[in-house]
Amino acid sequence: MSAVSKPIVVMKRYELKYILSPEQTEYFKERIKGHMEVDQFGLCSIASLYYDTPNYRLIRTSIEKPPFKEKIRLRSYGLATESSPVFLELKRKAYGIVYKRRVQSTIPLVQKFFDGEGDICAGGQINREITTFRDYYQNLVPACLIIYDRIAYFQPDGDLRLTIDHNPRYRSDKLDLTYSMDGISLLPEGYTILEVKVQQAIPLWLTDILSEGKIYKSSFSKYGEAYKQQLLKVNRKDF
Repeated sequence: MSAVSKPIVVMKRYELKYILSPEQTEYFKERIKGHMEVDQFGLCSIASLYYDTPNYRLIRTSIEKPPFKEKIRLRSYGLATESSPVFLELKRKAYGIVYKRRVQSTIPLVQKFFDGEGDICAGGQINREITTFRDYYQNLVPACLIIYDRIAYFQPDGDLRLTIDHNPRYRSDKLDLTYSMDGISLLPEGYTILEVKVQQAIPLWLTDILSEGKIYKSSFSKYGEAYKQQLLKVNRKDF
């Protein structure tokens, strides 16, 4: 079964993020053994192309940490081709709860969609939400490419999901999912991003592991960090 054979199209959950040092990463992986299992895909490289307005309205709003924020991105698992499956995702966060809508498509069809040529899929509520988002912001263009190497874990017979993203990186040029998986590092070498994704409360055993490892919650955003590191400099013509 491929990574896209059973795509999830609607999600509602809490997502908590943590920045882990190399030592904390190894500690955490060892401690969750017996509680979590690596999913069937193992280590998977993921690329997400974020769309924004020419003046970066979406990410500028997001980094101000409002109670409600939203983003739209095109995601591929591995290096994409013109005909391979990609996923257009509308992600909203309201008062700590993440809502995600996504549809499967191809790069040429997504390009036509952002050019205003029709819907992204054949009708339905998700299509209406994504199309309304496009029409509201208008002139959405590729703004930043985020890439990372992810290991995902699941809890047998539970709704808890964990991901650890290694080597998070970005590009502000060559914004093409078919070009390469190269980019500029977002974090110091060996550091990772842990995301805890759950519909209810975090289990006590996980809280204990985080506490004992001195792993503390962060508001880190990959696109937000890329904007701060590079795109903001470009916007201000600092170099």
